[in-house]
Amino acid sequence: FCSPCLQECLKPKKPVCGVCRSTLSPGSRALDLEKQIEMTETTCNGCNKKMYLSKMRSHAASCSKYQNYIMEGVKAVTKEPLNNTRNFPNRFTFPCPYCSEKNFDQEGLVEHCKTLHSMDAKQVVCPICASMPWGDPNYRSANFMEHLQRRHRFSYDTFVDYDADEDDMMAQVLMRSLRDK
Repeated sequence: FCSPCLQECLKPKKPVCGVCRSTLSPGSRALDLEKQIEMTETTCNGCNKKMYLSKMRSHAASCSKYQNYIMEGVKAVTKEPLNNTRNFPNRFTFPCPYCSEKNFDQEGLVEHCKTLHSMDAKQVVCPICASMPWGDPNYRSANFMEHLQRRHRFSYDTFVDYDADEDDMMAQVLMRSLRDK
């Protein structure tokens, strides 16, 4: 995770997992893992210098060859920007389907509805699902609150490439599974 995203998940009021958004409980330090990081050697992909994993982060921050290596990778996977972005739905902020409030992020919409609309039985369209490529903007959920809590405990952006079609995604999954063996 990048630092701003990680800090958002670790806010003191309610620290949550960065993937599934479940509440985190206080834990203990993984001393065995820390020791392993201190004793494992690696090589910088930029300058080929050998060092312990515990020193790699500070080295990478100052190694210009490593920075070039990272930028080459970023350029290789970055897609060209699309010319007409107006036709793409907003998948970052959502209106409340019960009241007129707008601009909630996914977590904010869930909290807002739990706090103010938990007893509202009106059937509504989920604005999060309606913005997805597979979403039906006319489907009204019979139990919207249960839907929110089951379907939107995590952000789709973490797991979904909206530009890839199903065949491409399946091919990627198969290739990754073969590499992981």
